[in-house]
Amino acid sequence: MNLHALRLFYETASLGSVTRASEKLSISQPAITAQIKKFEQELSLILLRREGRGIALTEAGQEVYRLANRLFAAEYRIEQFAENYGRGEIGSVAIAATYLPAHFLLPGWIAAFKQQYEQVELSITTTHSGGALRRLLDLQADIAIYGGSPEQHSDDIEAEELFRDELWFVVAPDHPYANRSVSLADMMREPFVMRAEGSSTRERLFSLCRTHNLPAPTVALQFSGLYEATRAVIAGYGANFVSSLVVREDVKRGVLCRVQVEDFSLENVIMICTRSGEHLSPAAANLLQVIHEANRFKRD
Repeated sequence: MNLHALRLFYETASLGSVTRASEKLSISQPAITAQIKKFEQELSLILLRREGRGIALTEAGQEVYRLANRLFAAEYRIEQFAENYGRGEIGSVAIAATYLPAHFLLPGWIAAFKQQYEQVELSITTTHSGGALRRLLDLQADIAIYGGSPEQHSDDIEAEELFRDELWFVVAPDHPYANRSVSLADMMREPFVMRAEGSSTRERLFSLCRTHNLPAPTVALQFSGLYEATRAVIAGYGANFVSSLVVREDVKRGVLCRVQVEDFSLENVIMICTRSGEHLSPAAANLLQVIHEANRFKRD
């Protein structure tokens, strides 16, 4: 079927005149008339008949016009979808993230993103760093974000460091070590309140002890979440070793206090990963842009 001729017929029928169709489409009247005649011959149907100074649809023409209207409406919707998708205004983005960015960074980033791209669907899976990278490589995630020590990546992963934050020892304000400087050995004698095994921060603390030939700290209380662990320390029990992102506001308010550990400094790296050599969808690219803008604002 000659879709160009169908469109000429449709426009002529919609406007009720070959003359008006010619003016709208910038095609000569004889050319439009000739194309419609060929189209009628192709279908073996008479679609238009003269009526006064204009034209009228035959019974067959009315049905073809109705079907053409549906066809061109679908065409318009496809064009609108392609345009909106290409701008990243619709679509979906799957994110795999470790606990720290999932709970303390992504909520703000997502809120900023949804204010601009409300119709984009976002799904977030919280897992450990290895799981986040595995979901990325298995095409179950478009973006992976993790916080912890730098990971070794395969060539299939493109990793970008967003920023680093410090790891702090914190205690309640009435703790003897509050706002004091102590040795790492003394700090390790304190009972700790931490997340359960599998936490990258917990593993780094234990690794730190091994590096300095110190006994592993006693984890007297363990929780599945950072929030619960820090609330227990605020309540007055034990110490915590945690990203400054988690407790910075609590320290500012004075409900937690830092302990300066002598000759000690560790950083937490926040990384964002995508698949190497693969173009992100427009929606995922927009999300990355929002994250970068939020990160620049944070640094400024």
